Amino acid sequence: MKILVLGGTSFVGRAIVDDALRQGHEITLFGRGKTGVELFPEVERRLGDRASGDYESLRQGSWDAVVDVSGLLVRQVEAAAEVLGERVGRYLFISSHAVYAQSGVLPGSDEDTPRREPVRADSVEELDNDTYGPSKVACEDAVTARYGARATIVRPGKVAGPHDPSDMFTYWVRRAAQGGRVALPGDPEQPVQIVDSRDLARLVVQLVADHRPGAFHAVGPAEPVTLGGLIETCARVAGSAVEIVPVPPGSATPLFPLVRADWPAQQRSAARARAAGMPATPLEVTAADVLIWDRERGEPPLRRGFSAAQERELLARS
Repeated sequence: MKILVLGGTSFVGRAIVDDALRQGHEITLFGRGKTGVELFPEVERRLGDRASGDYESLRQGSWDAVVDVSGLLVRQVEAAAEVLGERVGRYLFISSHAVYAQSGVLPGSDEDTPRREPVRADSVEELDNDTYGPSKVACEDAVTARYGARATIVRPGKVAGPHDPSDMFTYWVRRAAQGGRVALPGDPEQPVQIVDSRDLARLVVQLVADHRPGAFHAVGPAEPVTLGGLIETCARVAGSAVEIVPVPPGSATPLFPLVRADWPAQQRSAARARAAGMPATPLEVTAADVLIWDRERGEPPLRRGFSAAQERELLARS
């Protein structure tokens, strides 16, 4: 198949392109040419800028499918669809669990859970916790309105794996590897869902190959896990021992790595995606691979989590 990827050189897009190439598909990358320029030298590149609406390089050619990894604003999605028109067979949009209504969620909720009201945000600067989800809803609606049964929506949960720029899972992998008393500003029994980036990629490429419409959750791992269990798994993989010490939630930032107050939102159903072919990489494998990657890159400072000094102070009071 010929697949056009809108944003395919950073983390999720990178994993999708890797998987598609392994499956023998022909890939075209569209982006600004500023990220991951050394990646995929064998792949055709079309330069453009979604922020400014520059899609001129896509006015020629046709593809069996487009995978939209980088669409944040509905005007970006509408502009891409307008330029591509009928020259693509399927439009797969990478969305988010942030599209869902934030109240009344039950454990095991599926893709038919009510979504938030769509919002047309005019610029990336406007996207925050209040507008990101509604903007993604508007993007989903634009794709389905334009392509109908040729539209596919994938809604990942927290994605983890090598090359993850968010530090959300990497923080716990690195901290658990250090061992000792570990400060957790939350409940160790909190459920947590992460999906390996390679499992997400395999799902996306399989959905495209199967011409499968509809919406799909990309969540994992296969077996339910608590946040405390995740930290202990990371420690076990690293050969260290940890003692998890709950500390007051108020001591952390609102987006502390993987700590969430809405537990049902961390227990969504992956049944539809599993039936469509999404694999389930064991959490131990994801943690081991992230540990290796993090060490190979020299363990740079993380933007999330406690600093060593902050954690020492909290543990001294606990």
